[in-house]
Amino acid sequence: MIVINRFRVPAASQSAFRAQADAAVQLFETKPGLLSIDLVQNLDDQDLWSLVTRWENVGSYRRALGGYESKMTIVPLLSLSIDEPSAYDTAEEVGSNVPRMA
Repeated sequence: MIVINRFRVPAASQSAFRAQADAAVQLFETKPGLLSIDLVQNLDDQDLWSLVTRWENVGSYRRALGGYESKMTIVPLLSLSIDEPSAYDTAEEVGSNVPRMA
């Protein structure tokens, strides 16, 4: 399971964003079920960043967002992300998927 959070960060805010994102990455790295994590910047648009995480399963990701420390460090960062669907899995795992908006 992959989670891709994208962020639009103006040049003047990038230093603060990096500090906040680095703290979230460090905390994510302590979470069971995390397989990989990358904080990356777009090659063509330097205001566009992504946090890409790969998890054993959706439950691992959801549990990583729980608890006081995550709510104080990870959740505030994720609240800055572009409002779009962010969780992906293989078609076989997703199965018959009915969007929540339906």
